[in-house]
Amino acid sequence: MNKRRLNLKLPTVCIAAALVLGGLTMSGCTTTPPNSDASGQSARAALDHEVDATLARLYKVVPGSKELIQRSAGVLVFPSVVGGSFIVGAEYGKGALREGGRTTGYYSTTAGSLGFQAGGQSKAVIYVFNTREALNEFKASSGWTVGANARVAVAKMGADGSISTETAKQPVAAFVLTNVGLEAGAAIGGAKISRITL
Repeated sequence: MNKRRLNLKLPTVCIAAALVLGGLTMSGCTTTPPNSDASGQSARAALDHEVDATLARLYKVVPGSKELIQRSAGVLVFPSVVGGSFIVGAEYGKGALREGGRTTGYYSTTAGSLGFQAGGQSKAVIYVFNTREALNEFKASSGWTVGANARVAVAKMGADGSISTETAKQPVAAFVLTNVGLEAGAAIGGAKISRITL
């Protein structure tokens, strides 16, 4: 009788021991550092690296974009705005604001849409603040919405393939990059941009 009881308890004890050991092993292999500030630093560094790569790609794809950004008051870069939907869509991405080549803040962008658009897609969205006034208005807002708080012109290309002079005259101009290059006539209205802490 005692032998039978021991045989029944043995698997239970083994399972419990395996769970405890597994938990200890998993806690030792965690990728999240115990210091949350270190975690924030790595997240900021990763996002800054993506912003650098996105700007480098923009400069390569759009002649004159580097000079435009160098003359601007600031540039807000969202390296990956991911959206997916069937009937009601949603987009989300994180980005960084650069002024004089330095990151001065991190932001999120969200947008919704209606219509048949099955599947998901990723794009990079770059907002160029051509005037100091436009940049200051953006930074002073608690939640900046494209089209409501500011008119944002989608960048246009001239006949020679470079940025049109009209784009440089706009207070805020936007570029949308997909996997195949610059997206002409992209719809960006309704995107809400808010400051975040990483």
